[in-house]
Amino acid sequence: MNIDAIMRTAPVIPVIVIDDVAHAVPLAEALVAGGLRVLEVTLRTPAALPAIRAMKQVEGAIVGAGTVTNPRELDAALEAGSEFIVSPGLTENLGKAAVAAGVPFLPGIANAGDIMRGMDLGLDRFKFFPAMAAGGLPALKALAAPFGQCRFCPTGGISLDNAPEWLAFDPVLCVGGSWVSPKGAPDKAMVERLAKEAFGLR
Repeated sequence: MNIDAIMRTAPVIPVIVIDDVAHAVPLAEALVAGGLRVLEVTLRTPAALPAIRAMKQVEGAIVGAGTVTNPRELDAALEAGSEFIVSPGLTENLGKAAVAAGVPFLPGIANAGDIMRGMDLGLDRFKFFPAMAAGGLPALKALAAPFGQCRFCPTGGISLDNAPEWLAFDPVLCVGGSWVSPKGAPDKAMVERLAKEAFGLR
């Protein structure tokens, strides 16, 4: 699966922070049951890599690593079985390592220079981050204009309320959001309901 196909799987990619690996499988099961199969587990906690390994066992889940900031973290994420990689920004080091690894890669961009650096590496699918702090939808519209072949996943400050407005903009294939995967022990029924609601945004 390439990054374009992954981005088109569902309108929302849950941005997941796992503090306790015991929460990983129940959370993944609830999200997948609600239609959100693409799961971004952020490398912000010691439980992240074991959580990726555990979630991979959930049928239908497409599990990747987020908050990957350097080649060392990239290697650790791939070793844990990550099927895609998301980063908050784009450095040449990380970009080259991800391209060389052949893994679907969604690097963070916030300006035209970031996009051009990505395009130099052959990339044209980007995470617009931090979406709201970087100027919101007007900023992305202005940024997307000169780069017609590029498609985006805005992340950062996206909610159920503002997601439809982002998704209505053609270059946006999906949004990243943490609201569908609240921290802590998952209430499976609630998470599945949030996921179904998010899946219905398209």
